Amino acid sequence: MEKNKKEPIHESYETASGPIPYNMTNDYMFRVILQKNESVLRGLIGALLHLDQRDIISVEITNPIMPGEQINNKTFVLDINVLLNNNICLNLEMQVINPSNWQDRSLSYLCRMFDNLQRGEDYEETNRAIHIGILDFTLFEEVPEFYACYKLLNVKNHHVFNENFVLNVLDLNQIDLATEEDRFYEIDRWAQMFKAGTWEELRMIAEKNKYMSEAAAAMYELNADEIVRQQCMAREEYNRHEKMMQKKLAKKDQELAAANEKLEQERRNATEQIEQLQAEIARLQGLLDQKQS
Repeated sequence: MEKNKKEPIHESYETASGPIPYNMTNDYMFRVILQKNESVLRGLIGALLHLDQRDIISVEITNPIMPGEQINNKTFVLDINVLLNNNICLNLEMQVINPSNWQDRSLSYLCRMFDNLQRGEDYEETNRAIHIGILDFTLFEEVPEFYACYKLLNVKNHHVFNENFVLNVLDLNQIDLATEEDRFYEIDRWAQMFKAGTWEELRMIAEKNKYMSEAAAAMYELNADEIVRQQCMAREEYNRHEKMMQKKLAKKDQELAAANEKLEQERRNATEQIEQLQAEIARLQGLLDQKQS
């Protein structure tokens, strides 16, 4: 068993203390909690989409998993597809590693969700498609934002082309940039809950919100489930490996860039020397021509 990932030894969530072995930034934990607790899923969706719970008539996860099932990273997808109110296709994704292609990948997910017509149906029957990426990294460092919403729109007058094609990004590292609207819907507290590192911190964040409290209690129970813990550990090991590979690739890129810069400098030096030699040859040729004349 991994160091510092010992299972809870307390009798209940209410008395638990110390570090949380696996919180909801672990995409497997995130997935299982939302799948096993419909009210938590409803609470999170209500916050992210600014919906009153009375407006959430139905939620159906259309790609359920079997908790504890062995994960194959080539075929196993941990993002959550939800059919909301039978007319909105919603995708929720927890992503802690920047894959460098997240913009293209998230658009691919969104396009596949939007292409949801059955044969013979009219285009007006297309369900609204919303992809929400919950990221533990900043997508655009030059324009950081806590909770961003992207739509197809006219670049001149900003008129929205279509309200049914939406991509939202929640940056867990930019909670301090939460707007008044974000705080009104408690999206900042959801983000804090996802990243909570201790049971004491988690209880403090979740205590005044019944959906967060249920999620926190579920997190405690699932951290005590050895089968779920093994899958969380597998995801953490996979993410650790990916981060290591990214660092190695970044180092190789830096070394390659340095080598290319060195070659470019050598090329410039050689070009300069050739130009100097050509100038000297031209000068000597001029002197020779003068002497011969």
